Amino acid sequence: MPRQKSPLEILKRYWGHDAFRPLQEEIIGSVVQGLDTLALMPTGGGKSVCYQVPAMLTEGICLVVSPLIALMKDQVQQLRGRGIKAVCLVSGMTSYEQSVVLNNCLYGKVKLLYVSPERLKQRVFIEHLRRMKVSMIAVDEAHCISQWGYDFRPPYLEIASIRQYHPEAPVLALTATATPEVADDICRQLQFRPGSQRFQSSFRRENLAYMVFREGDKQGRLLRIARTTGGAGIVYVRNRRRTKEVADYLAAQGVTAMYYHAGMSTKERDAMQARWMQGSAVMVATNAFGMGIDKPDVRFVVHLDIPSSPEAYFQEAGRAGRDGKRSYAVLLYDDTDLADLQRNFDSAYPSLQQIGNVYRAICNYYQLPLGSGCDCQFDFDIEALCRTYQFNVTEFYHATRFLEREGMLSLPDRETAESRLYVPLSKEELYRFQVEQHRYGELMTLILRMYGGLFSEFVPISERAIARRILLDEATVERMLMQMDALKVVVYKRKSLRPQIVFTSPRIDVKDLYLSDVNYKDQKERAQMRLDAMRQYIAPADGDGEGCRSQRLLAYFGERQEEVCGVCDLCLQHRKTDVEGLQSRVLELLAQRPMRADELTARLATSEEEEALAALLRRMMDEGMLTLDRQTLELRPR
Repeated sequence: MPRQKSPLEILKRYWGHDAFRPLQEEIIGSVVQGLDTLALMPTGGGKSVCYQVPAMLTEGICLVVSPLIALMKDQVQQLRGRGIKAVCLVSGMTSYEQSVVLNNCLYGKVKLLYVSPERLKQRVFIEHLRRMKVSMIAVDEAHCISQWGYDFRPPYLEIASIRQYHPEAPVLALTATATPEVADDICRQLQFRPGSQRFQSSFRRENLAYMVFREGDKQGRLLRIARTTGGAGIVYVRNRRRTKEVADYLAAQGVTAMYYHAGMSTKERDAMQARWMQGSAVMVATNAFGMGIDKPDVRFVVHLDIPSSPEAYFQEAGRAGRDGKRSYAVLLYDDTDLADLQRNFDSAYPSLQQIGNVYRAICNYYQLPLGSGCDCQFDFDIEALCRTYQFNVTEFYHATRFLEREGMLSLPDRETAESRLYVPLSKEELYRFQVEQHRYGELMTLILRMYGGLFSEFVPISERAIARRILLDEATVERMLMQMDALKVVVYKRKSLRPQIVFTSPRIDVKDLYLSDVNYKDQKERAQMRLDAMRQYIAPADGDGEGCRSQRLLAYFGERQEEVCGVCDLCLQHRKTDVEGLQSRVLELLAQRPMRADELTARLATSEEEEALAALLRRMMDEGMLTLDRQTLELRPR
């Protein structure tokens, strides 16, 4: 019998790393022992390895529950690139496609199966799950299971119900953002067994300087940050239109910049992300960007709008400096932003009457009589629906999310679903078809060369790429694939550009519509508390001059930091007298001649002052007092 490989050997073989990150090995050991485990690790801490390595160490399938379709697809693609067989079930799949995936889980040596929490309620999935050999259950973004969390999703409550089918399988819950109250609730909701383990990395990021500035010219300040900090950066804005506007502004000023938002096609988003990953550009994006992105050399993350919660801010800001080098998390705001913060909150919680009006309008739009519509599916065009009934798009969107939480309907995340192809024949049967049908033979031969795995699962394809290779137009390729589908040689699922709305229960009268406290009232109260915490975080220093951004952020997550960070804007403000003296000495020296930063440091700073001097020089460049040319600093003429 072959020797059981160690976690480190698995890590080396599939990931190429010689050592684990902090806490990874302890978490993996706990799961391998069969213990329910909660892992609280900051963004970039390597949470996915904590269940992927045990999946390769144990017999059976690791079931991964994740709320993000794009992240699931990305994880599956990465694992397959490492030679690990992984699959996912996502919205938009037909019953036939789902059947292929589930049968592969039963008979095809799949090691990881990614599903959304909504999938756990479906009868067909449960029937297959009961027959699978499940080694463990990993719950990603586990804070979503807690009604006290900032991103509560009721379908997560279904996770505990599936434990009965595999009572011996341990549960690993992972999150980067959980207060102590939320952490306790996660363990309770997932029905952790006696002897469970909890691991928590410090949320402190010593290399990350948190900065908050009240700024009238946010774009000008952003430009100075990008120029003086250098390297790759991320800029977060609230709406899609602003992503392009800010990226165009930076590009016009000579800064390499691009933009990203959920309204772009998959192809466009992938192209933008690939360009950004390869260089030192600035990505201007909505919060749709960043989850699962592993770029260690992000030097700065700038927020041009105030996030709605400390959890969201901590997660987004934490994408800077994963390589351990000095990096900056900067939040810029003005008086308008403070007013917008409350206005956005009010839009996110429309009145119960407004939610009822939206429900009635949706049912009327699709002409559903009372008592009908369960499991009916339609193309969903939110803009057209809002135009028809004169709704505000933002309020309409949030109203539909409350209806979704109550089980009235389902609105899958927008997918520009690629076309998918599957060959249900054996290789011998397909070969006979190609010989007999010369018209299709050349096309199928090319497709088989371009795409692997067609005989075992649905594979994403590009009709345009196929057409270019075979010298046909795209419409002809689509038509030939549909004809082969009719002949049952292939199963061809043509891409759909519109998301689908699914009515998950029969239409009811609006007067009978009820929103539970846990889905509305309690959620609204908790969201208001998080909003107030965000206001407290961005507030200026206390009257006596005390304060530290890092301390404020960590205190929210229940972690006490005795010492101030020394590098945030508040800490630098506390040391203003010393810094002013240091600045005078810098000006005196540079008035004599230009100098390199290391030369200034040698002349001016003790080892304790080096950090303060570096921050001072950066601020002086940011404010236009100094210029940096070929690593040499000089005074800028006034």
